[in-house]
Amino acid sequence: MGTLTTWINGRFVEPTDASISIFDAGVQHAIGLFETMHVRNGRVFRPLAHLNRLAVSASELLLTESLWTEPLAEALQAAVDRSGFREARLRLTLTGGDLSGLQSEGRSRQDPTIAITVQPATRYPEAFFEQGIMATVADGRLNTLSVMAGHKTMNYWERIQALQLAAGRGASESLWFSISNHLAGGCVSNIFLVHDGVLMTPIARGEEPEAAAMRAAVLPGVTRAAIIELAEDRGLQVDRKMLSYDDLSRADEVFLTNSGWGVLSVVAVEARPIATGEVGPLTRALRQQWSELVDRETLADTVS
Repeated sequence: MGTLTTWINGRFVEPTDASISIFDAGVQHAIGLFETMHVRNGRVFRPLAHLNRLAVSASELLLTESLWTEPLAEALQAAVDRSGFREARLRLTLTGGDLSGLQSEGRSRQDPTIAITVQPATRYPEAFFEQGIMATVADGRLNTLSVMAGHKTMNYWERIQALQLAAGRGASESLWFSISNHLAGGCVSNIFLVHDGVLMTPIARGEEPEAAAMRAAVLPGVTRAAIIELAEDRGLQVDRKMLSYDDLSRADEVFLTNSGWGVLSVVAVEARPIATGEVGPLTRALRQQWSELVDRETLADTVS
């Protein structure tokens, strides 16, 4: 058992009292970033990987350059300890703070708002993992020309709407393509394809070739990175590349990754089966290895 726990700007508050100013930039204009983290065995999985990604985005998007990752990692763990949850979903939200702090040079001297919530882990039906899910293709396109591309900003309305539309069609995720018609990922997930024994995933922000004309619209996911590590440890070839709809349709296996579900098989897209329409052997193996990795790292004393 555990208790829903909230921490705002350095202090714990009762969930019923948790609030931020109506003038906060996150409320006024969705100016902010967030991270969702996996808690197991009473510890956060790879907190510094999440926080370092957050700090890079906060700096590049001119939100703040004063994000101290190690003390914040301690605050994350303190919130988990206070909650009493052994397994949980942890969300860290960073907003622009009070709009009155915005300065003419485009940077804010106002301290950002930082909020942590720890709540019970999302329980997905076991059938999701044993039988896989169907995904739709989102109607919209991700803009690779946007400075926001590949960052985990608070502006998720379009993605949530796509998920709602997908659910109305019996699907559990919706896949996004970029304005150049290259596969990006799901509304809340990264994507991997398996073809002829090779693991492929779209290029993420920070992985673009130096001469690239456009930035990648793909978030460099923490679970994505863990799966790449595990696959390479197995001796698999992992290609980070631009992928098309044809690559998706001819894949032997397709799976999605995020911090909540880990690894989740896609067995059909728009009601068209992927290969045999069953969860593939590599997907099953990597999901098992990911779970073992999470246990190993959260039971250890080190924080990564």
